[in-house]
Amino acid sequence: MIGLDARLLCVRTLIRSLAANSYSNLALTGALAEHPALSPQDAALCTALYRGVFERMLTLDACIAAYSKRPPQKLDREVLCVLRCGIYELLRLRTPESAAVNLWTEAVKKLKKTSAAGMVNAVLRGFLRSGKQIPLPEDAVRAMSVTYSVPVPLLELLCKDYDAQTVTAFLENSLEVPPVYVRRNPLRLDDAQFRRQTGAEPVSGIPDAYLLARGQHPEDGIMHVQDLASQLCCLALDPKPDDTVLDVCAAPGGKTFTVAQLMQNRGKVFAYDLHEKRAGLIRQGAQKLGLTCITAQAGDARQTDKPAADRVLCDVPCSGYGVIRRKPEIRYKSPDEAAGLPEIQFRILEASAKAVKPGGVLVYSTCTVLKRENEAVVRRFLAAHPEFHAELPWQAYPALAAYGQEMTTLFPAMLGSDGFFIARMRREK
Repeated sequence: MIGLDARLLCVRTLIRSLAANSYSNLALTGALAEHPALSPQDAALCTALYRGVFERMLTLDACIAAYSKRPPQKLDREVLCVLRCGIYELLRLRTPESAAVNLWTEAVKKLKKTSAAGMVNAVLRGFLRSGKQIPLPEDAVRAMSVTYSVPVPLLELLCKDYDAQTVTAFLENSLEVPPVYVRRNPLRLDDAQFRRQTGAEPVSGIPDAYLLARGQHPEDGIMHVQDLASQLCCLALDPKPDDTVLDVCAAPGGKTFTVAQLMQNRGKVFAYDLHEKRAGLIRQGAQKLGLTCITAQAGDARQTDKPAADRVLCDVPCSGYGVIRRKPEIRYKSPDEAAGLPEIQFRILEASAKAVKPGGVLVYSTCTVLKRENEAVVRRFLAAHPEFHAELPWQAYPALAAYGQEMTTLFPAMLGSDGFFIARMRREK
């Protein structure tokens, strides 16, 4: 049957990814690479189904629970993944409904679950007869959980930290296809050359930032992929030519590269990662971009044996909830798993601060929006270290200055970036 191979590949990749608890994008990339004979149309279908199921798993499971005699958690994983894919396709894709039902009924047979074929057919047709209605609980928070496919514990944390409008806008954005932003390499091409060669559109107010059109692919050497939030983090650091800069949690290197470019490849940028393999990736990226001022090496961010620096960037490990539009599996992780992170983040920030020269700048950042990992950590640090004070970021960039606060949380609704936190601090002379 036409399209069956793509659907089977999607289900098998879902099963492997969920069993391994791996990053969804890596699993999908690997699966597609293992099947080069798949047509572009089938590869696109597999991608749409796979990503859509990850993004809306709780929504899909609520639908399954409403139309299946057995709850989702009691179903064989092959059957459950087939039903998730089938309901997602009926909800979000333009496949003729009867064809979608027939294909997923056939798919469950190919997965050696023939006895479940009748049930799959019945659940999908029951969902269609309902008018494809998503059943919502009466409780407002649980209804949001189903609507946006976000577990209740995470929703409760978000609603504790922010107003309902902010949370709703953030979660609505998390279900959209994320934009791909890149940073032009000014060492290789000027703006006009870059736009002619790539067709990318410049981002207003953010120098050297561009939006790639859907389907465009980044080219090595003349650009690197970097979300606007990370670019804004580097602008908050505001490194100057001939500075000494430390990037203490640097891999995979996007911020390191942008910092070096802002310095016009003059000065010294020391990039650290806990693992030598990841430090090697930074060296490779720097070589492709022609950035010779970067030294990348393995190093523990919690240790203090680092050179004195004019600027220190401390982008710490975090729960990652700000980037769920790019890594949808993060939303399903229990917030309890990240409960110990603030202490680790504080220790890294304290160790990093020791390297800041008098008069120098320290930037603390995360890709989460939870205040316990952001404002709470920075306030604790400032209370313990009166030699530092908070500053407003982006004062040299008029289009951005209005967004900057002493502790800035970025949301997609503001500038189109991922969710992110930035705090800029200066050490007294």
